[in-house]
Amino acid sequence: MHAVVRSYSGEGASMVFDLVEKDAEEVKSLLGSIPGFVSYTAIRTAGGGVTVTVCEDQTGTDESSKRAAGFVKERSEGRMIDPPTISEGDTSLHFGS
Repeated sequence: MHAVVRSYSGEGASMVFDLVEKDAEEVKSLLGSIPGFVSYTAIRTAGGGVTVTVCEDQTGTDESSKRAAGFVKERSEGRMIDPPTISEGDTSLHFGS
């Protein structure tokens, strides 16, 4: 499996998580329809937050980053949001309930 972590901080970072929470069902549909999608988690922190997407392969995580960027751009209505720092790689351990 492959994971991508998008870390949001700086200008507009908290707004990203306001948008994700407000439109949670749309985010679920947008990312959940990616072939090979496994999971998505958004974690709010004091200065913004991180999102973690896990897919069966890098093709899926690349698509999730593309869709996430489009979602944020569309919903931000021209307000400034610093781009996230992106880390990604193959998972060495992944399990769920």
